[in-house]
Amino acid sequence: MASHAYKNRHLHLAGYGIALALGAFALNWLQYRLLVKAHSAEISALLIAVGFLALGVWIGARLTPAPTDTGFQKNTAALKAFGITRSEYAVLELLARGQSNKGIARALGVAPNTVKSHLASLYSKLNVQRRTQAVALAQSYRLIA
Repeated sequence: MASHAYKNRHLHLAGYGIALALGAFALNWLQYRLLVKAHSAEISALLIAVGFLALGVWIGARLTPAPTDTGFQKNTAALKAFGITRSEYAVLELLARGQSNKGIARALGVAPNTVKSHLASLYSKLNVQRRTQAVALAQSYRLIA
């Protein structure tokens, strides 16, 4: 008999639990309906704004061409306009990579004094006083990457 009373108590507790859950659901549903009625204009405006945002993003994606990576293209016209020779250009490229005068000389197989003279000529042609200025100007004119 004790087990039968134990089962009945669990059934009563389960019934109360279900009744409380249904009551909480009903209260939340009523609160939701009240919220929707009280703020229907704001909710409508929000939905319209989200719709226009999605439409704008979609149209923007359709109208904007996909970027194409053409890679670096050297501006040969600017090279000719500045009067930069092939050896000076080679020095400029190594200069942009952060090489020292000795490193440039080793890479090109020339004397360090030759590198100094090429740099002096480059500074004069580009109208700059420092290595960083030369590299920045060369990059702005797309002489180097």
